Amino acid sequence: MSEPVTFESLNLSPAILKAVEQLGYETPSEIQTQCIPLLLDKKDVLGMAQTGTGKTAAFALPLLNNIDADAKHPQILVLTPTRELAIQVAEAFEQYAKFTRGVEVLALYGGQSYGIQLSALRRGAQIIVATPGRLLDHISRKSIDLSRLSALVLDEADEMLRMGFIDDVESIMAQTPEDKQTCLFSATMPKQIQSICKTYLQDAEQVRITPRNSTVSTIEQVYWQARVHKNNAIVRFLEAETFDAAIVFVRTRNDTVQLAELLEREGFSAAPLNGDMNQQARERTVDRLKSGLLDIVIATDVAARGLDVERISLVVNYDIPQDSEAYVHRIGRTGRAGRQGKAILFVKGNERYLLKNIIRHTKSDIAEVQLPSAKMVEQKRIDALETKIAAALEHKDSEFFAQVASSIGNKLQLSQGDLAAALLCLAQQQTPLKVEEIKAKERPERGERNDRNERRNERGDRGERRRDDNRRDGDKPRRERRDSNTPMDTYRIEVGREHGVQVKNIVGAIANEADISSKYIGDIRLFDAHSTVELPQGMPAEKVAHFQKVYICKRPMKLTLSPSEANAPREPREQRDSRPPRDRNERSEGKKRSFRDPNAKSKAPRKERRAVSFQ
Repeated sequence: MSEPVTFESLNLSPAILKAVEQLGYETPSEIQTQCIPLLLDKKDVLGMAQTGTGKTAAFALPLLNNIDADAKHPQILVLTPTRELAIQVAEAFEQYAKFTRGVEVLALYGGQSYGIQLSALRRGAQIIVATPGRLLDHISRKSIDLSRLSALVLDEADEMLRMGFIDDVESIMAQTPEDKQTCLFSATMPKQIQSICKTYLQDAEQVRITPRNSTVSTIEQVYWQARVHKNNAIVRFLEAETFDAAIVFVRTRNDTVQLAELLEREGFSAAPLNGDMNQQARERTVDRLKSGLLDIVIATDVAARGLDVERISLVVNYDIPQDSEAYVHRIGRTGRAGRQGKAILFVKGNERYLLKNIIRHTKSDIAEVQLPSAKMVEQKRIDALETKIAAALEHKDSEFFAQVASSIGNKLQLSQGDLAAALLCLAQQQTPLKVEEIKAKERPERGERNDRNERRNERGDRGERRRDDNRRDGDKPRRERRDSNTPMDTYRIEVGREHGVQVKNIVGAIANEADISSKYIGDIRLFDAHSTVELPQGMPAEKVAHFQKVYICKRPMKLTLSPSEANAPREPREQRDSRPPRDRNERSEGKKRSFRDPNAKSKAPRKERRAVSFQ
């Protein structure tokens, strides 16, 4: 019988082993056991593994072990699809390099000051963790030199393909040395990812981690069939569950704010986490969650990508994800590194097909649970009160309060039981001990979509998925349906068909650099020398200025506001009726390229359309 593998047996340096021990790592995971020896031998590796399997340490520990701390230039480059994942991976490298002198780690991502990044590059950071868009900006500015790169890692390559960044990734890879070590990690292996592997990986060793389920076995998964308003249900579940910290997933950024406000009113320590927040505010929220100053975050998929907080033991899918892979990534925020976690999924009657898709995809047993009863929540509140009373008895002034209580009881001629009941009644404040049962909903509450509209949207989503399935892999990134009530402005960018640009390139650059959800990116028209894109009204001047320096297909976007028929004053009806019809040959050369039906019209008048905040 072979001896169990340990980190000491993997030939890592003493400094790295000391950092690993301090972090509490005991036994390497399966992917770490297989990848670390291969990468220590400087072999190319193709790793197929789901989130939460420990793949960051699988590539970070051996690559850090091989680094030359005296050489002050970029040696390791890790490309990630989102800024959140870039920050997480950079923090992991910093923890592993804690006792390795002379090593500097730098995260490059949109939304952070160029000054900070340029300063770190001048100091000679050896490990660069970057999103594709911001790295291409630095390459175009000649502020980073990749010519002496010794190792390149593509983390979550399939996610970069889905988000439309894969062309940028190939452009970056083409500018790196041919003799570098390359490591690619992906949960799935679409054709375009396979093509990259054949082109850029040399005699790669394959590491395939196939768990029994595609979700982590340490996570208890349950679903609740929504028969009452979800706002009431989320409060009831959070009160009934025992957790250290929780993350609640919703579909839109507005929902994160509204639900956080609701939970704050109910006495929970909650805050939103979304793309409308600047990077500093988002990092501050995550730090508060890690330190215990915050217990619940309400987040969108993109904002929570790569979030790894040890305290998170509960994940609530308030809105069911349309994509089964998104579900896997969501619940992967808990149950990490062997820790126990729980995931609750809210499912409406017309969403059961999505539940079936998730069960089929994850091969998981997701049991149905009932809404916690009023009696259950009452007992939870009573137990919490008992704990507070026991702690209060240890107060240094407890004897004084006992005298006050006795005096009040004698004065009002109250028994000890009546006095205690009166004090408990006063102590309830916003959380009464007595809980009423929640009645089944009879009509949609404020803030919820009408069921009829939901069914219509879901039919449209299913049609969009069918269209996506019929496209060639990587042809277009999947996008959320744009809210037709969002007022839009038309912008011009100085990149067109003759430069090789595609719609997915524009979507990817805007989504990554401005952190704008793809559902708020409207119609895109490709012309020969330029293109136009619809973006929400009210874009801050600094965001527009930033886009002057963002590159697409190796050319600067130079985003500028462009007057269009949609934004121009509408002619009086009599003038339009008297105008002679245009010949078809006189129409614009631009061919409309859109992810939504070009003939679809918004039903809401423009003046009533909902604005998108960029604050």
